[in-house]
Amino acid sequence: MKLRNQIALITGGSRGIGRATALLFAREGADIAFCHLDDGAKAEETAADIRALGRRVMHQSVDVADIAATGAFAENVATTFGPIDILFNNAGMNIRKPFETYTEAEFDRIISVHLKGMFFMAQAVYPAMIARGRGCIINVASQRGLKGAVNSAPYSAAKAAIIGLTRALSWEAAPKGVRVNAIAPGPIDTDLTATMEPDDRQAFIDALPAGRFGRPEEIAATALLLAGPDGGFYVGATLSPNGGDVMH
Repeated sequence: MKLRNQIALITGGSRGIGRATALLFAREGADIAFCHLDDGAKAEETAADIRALGRRVMHQSVDVADIAATGAFAENVATTFGPIDILFNNAGMNIRKPFETYTEAEFDRIISVHLKGMFFMAQAVYPAMIARGRGCIINVASQRGLKGAVNSAPYSAAKAAIIGLTRALSWEAAPKGVRVNAIAPGPIDTDLTATMEPDDRQAFIDALPAGRFGRPEEIAATALLLAGPDGGFYVGATLSPNGGDVMH
């Protein structure tokens, strides 16, 4: 087991990439604490699957854009389970519309959930990690942060900023034993992509060298690489499992 007896905190863990990562980390020996936003039924399904793997699990509804709430959740996890070894910063949302139609409130919400939420959740777990001289933070960005996208200007901007945050924090964190990396997935079959119009979805698939959308489990496998013993030389990296949508 690559994560035996470690504690992983996962944001946005009730569905999609977060759920897949929570289950994989649990299979690899980690206890799991995850948050969601008012998704209690799905969260309990995920928690039951983790318990069936013989691991401890806790979950809570948390708006990651609320700094006080993120800090309180991280403190609760550490008090209940012990020091957090892994943070998988995954919670996200999007509002798709033309650039000129975004309101300030919509812009603020997208930026707050992604950039602000990831920044302050990382800040909540970071002091204890550096005190112990070890830890792993994985921020979920997007291929849209690398190439942009139509009808997703604030989302693309937030995801690009997450990549910058990852690199900047790595300079401070790595000498203290904490590895910080990012994952920039391509189009994945999740609730966020399920709202795409069928013609738009098919056009996207036709343009992908891989010829399909990815699966959440494929992103979870990338997260395991970064979190586990095989990922020790990744520092400030952005791994891009994206079916060829962005090649770099």
